[in-house]
Order: sequence, then structure tokens, then C-alpha cells
Amino acid sequence: MVIHESSLTCTSSPVNEFRASSSVSRKLTMLQIALLIATCIFSGAYSASLETVHDDELLNLIKTEKYVVVLFTRKDSPECENYVNQLIHLREDLVDSLSAWIVKAVDSQLLQLYSTDKEPILLFFRHGLPLLYDGRLNDDDILTMFTENKVPAVKELTDDTFEHLTQASSGATTGDWFVMFYSTDCVQCLRMIARWETVAAKLKQRVNVALINKSTTGASTARRFNVYDTPQFIFFRHGKMYRYETGRHDINSLVSFAKEWYKNVKAEKVPVPQSPFDNLTQIIANFLLDNPWVLKLGSICIGVFVVITVASKFRQKPEAPQKKEK
Repeated sequence: MVIHESSLTCTSSPVNEFRASSSVSRKLTMLQIALLIATCIFSGAYSASLETVHDDELLNLIKTEKYVVVLFTRKDSPECENYVNQLIHLREDLVDSLSAWIVKAVDSQLLQLYSTDKEPILLFFRHGLPLLYDGRLNDDDILTMFTENKVPAVKELTDDTFEHLTQASSGATTGDWFVMFYSTDCVQCLRMIARWETVAAKLKQRVNVALINKSTTGASTARRFNVYDTPQFIFFRHGKMYRYETGRHDINSLVSFAKEWYKNVKAEKVPVPQSPFDNLTQIIANFLLDNPWVLKLGSICIGVFVVITVASKFRQKPEAPQKKEK
């Protein structure tokens, strides 16, 4: 039997194609496996760390994102590392519950805007407003605190809304109010904002927590309650007011005062809202109190005027008597 060369070539061609195809398939499979392994390694490495942001990046996140969880840490700190590891473990739950950014800031200068304490500090920003976490380093506690306080709890009061919302002088039905008087040029007030939000979170559904700007929209209310320095805290309950003047501004002390400790402070009757004339009088009195030199200068001017008046009286020559005509 004679086998032609063309016939042999024809019969062996499918085998060669199959072998070539198998080789390509094996290469593709190995490439896919390699890509899968690389993806797993990358994902594992990412999940084992928190994204580090610089101050300008953090400011942009706070400004533009709805929810941002920030862990302020410092280098070479075992306590900070414990917080980092805990937050890594909790990150997936926070993302699922809040769709929040979870980042860390190392040796950040921005921390001094929100707290006087040292790292580690954990803050939760809601539309730019910070909430300070001060609880245990525990997954459930952190998750509960953040998910239950997605909306800021501190209310902003003004001269126009204070009496209507608090009904402080009447002791009516809007509940108890714990109010912080602040001013825009007070650094300590700025650092209190995150703590004050936490106070509001812990007193939620028990006490209304608010703040009012003594320098601008709450100037008249501040004069009404004789508030001159900031920050200053007043607790209003049943037509009475209790001044918090211990000097301690930590969260637990403030919460304790609003719950029970206010009973140890002298109660003051809440003054009624001021009339326009009373308000003007109080403005003048406060101005003289803040600027005693004006009163001294006025006294000197009055004294000089009196001396000049008296001296001019003595200098006047008596008129010569007129002779009578004969």
C-alpha cells in the first residue's frame, strides 16, 4: 500500500492544531490563575492596612464626603496600632452600614482643631461635623455609636429661636436644655465641638443639647444670662437655670452634670426675655464694664468742665454802678 505524502500531511494537521490549542489554553489558564493570585494578594494587603491621608486630603474628604471616619495616630505607638488593627477589622461593617470613608492621619496638625488629647483619637464626621468616640476599643460599641448618630444631635440656637424652642423662662413642655455659649474667636470652643456632639449623643431622648454664638446671632441671649466668657454652659430645667462652672470639660463630667449633678448647684430663676430698652441698657452697661477707661475718661472730662465753669464765674468782673442823674 502506498501512502501519499499529501495524505499524511492532511491526517496529521488536526492533531497539531489540537496540541497547539491545548498549549494556548494551558497558558491562558495559568495566566488567569496568576491574575487571581495577584488580586487576592493585593486585596489581602489592602484589607490589612488603612489608607493614610495627608492633611489637605483629609480636609477635602471632610468637606466633600457625607461620612468620614478618621483615626488620628502617631508613629511608633503600640496603643495607636491597637486602634488601627481594630478599625481594620471593623472597616467592612462600617462601609456596609454607612458607606463611609475609613482613613487614618498620622501625626496630623489638624487634630488640634478637634481635641486637646493625644493620639489615638477616633472621629466620625457627618457632613463635616465631628463626633468624638470615647468608648471602649470594641467593634460593637464603635459600630453602634456611629450608626446611631449619623445625624448631628446638637441644635443651633439664635436670639430669634432661643425662647421659642427652649421656653426657658416659662418652664414649659419642650424638655430640659443644656446649652453651650461659644464665640467664633475662641479656640477652646472650636475644640469642644466634637466633644459636645458626643455629649448630645449620650443624652439623646433625655436632654436637648444646643449651642449659641455669643458673638453674633446669640449676643442678646448672652447678655440676658450674663454670659461674658466662652465656653460657658447652662442647664435649663423647669424655669430654673444651673451654671456649669467646674472647669472640667470632659464628656463624662458634662453628661453627669445634666443627668444628676446639677442638683448640687444653686438654682437661679430664668430671667424673662429683655425688652429693646432693657437690651440697649445692658449693651451700654456691658460696654462700660468691658472698657472701664471710658468711664474714667468721662469722669475726668466732667471734672474739667466743672473746674472751667467755676473758674469762669470768678473771673467775671462786677459791673460798675451807674450814677443817677440829678
